[in-house]
Amino acid sequence: MMKMMKMMKMMVLVLSCVLGVSADVLHDEIYILGCSASDGEYMVGLDGDELYYADFKNKKGVYPQPDFVGFRFVEGTYQRAEANLQICRGNLDVDREAYKDLPLESDAPSSPMIYPRDDVELEVKNVLICHVTGFFPAPVKFSWTKNGENVTEGTSVNVPYLNKDGTFNQFSRLDFTPQQGDMYSCSVTHPALKEPQTRIWDVEKTLPSVGPAVFCGLGLTVGLLGVAAGTFFLIKGNECR
Repeated sequence: MMKMMKMMKMMVLVLSCVLGVSADVLHDEIYILGCSASDGEYMVGLDGDELYYADFKNKKGVYPQPDFVGFRFVEGTYQRAEANLQICRGNLDVDREAYKDLPLESDAPSSPMIYPRDDVELEVKNVLICHVTGFFPAPVKFSWTKNGENVTEGTSVNVPYLNKDGTFNQFSRLDFTPQQGDMYSCSVTHPALKEPQTRIWDVEKTLPSVGPAVFCGLGLTVGLLGVAAGTFFLIKGNECR
């Protein structure tokens, strides 16, 4: 019953959501159109990957997948997304009136996960990714810090992606160049959280450790010296006889 109520409430902001499964269950396709008075979302995904979304602020379509994937929609897809957004907003007041008496329900996001896109090398450009899932409604708000200072340059956020249980997951990215001693943090806020959830990421903890190799090498050297000294005294002892 609660899940049904959640999905009905989601209709206020998400007016069109289609989950298509082929007859042989080879692929899952998802299409999301949502809107508010000041923002909107249009996204197409396949098998858990985000293939396309409309960036209404910059008025363009975005393909998040690498260029070698080669996936593209026909010309005019973004214009159709804008037209659907206007239809969505036209129906928004009707839906708000219809579902205004539904009890509010929200799910808090999971604890943030931070990981680098590539193996970490000092002074080599990389991307930090912060991911949360399991929240409702969408979206969450991300914020980054570097050594305790807020960072906005080089950050980006994808549109929320719908999970099969009706909750959402979302990513934020930060372009950075790892340097010795740097520490980063990603914080997430959401209506279901009493306070932001924060995860800290330390550059040094991700670098290969040389300590064990040094100690092993030193131990081997001391061991060989001990064997050599023992052999020397054994030979001397036999000569004295």
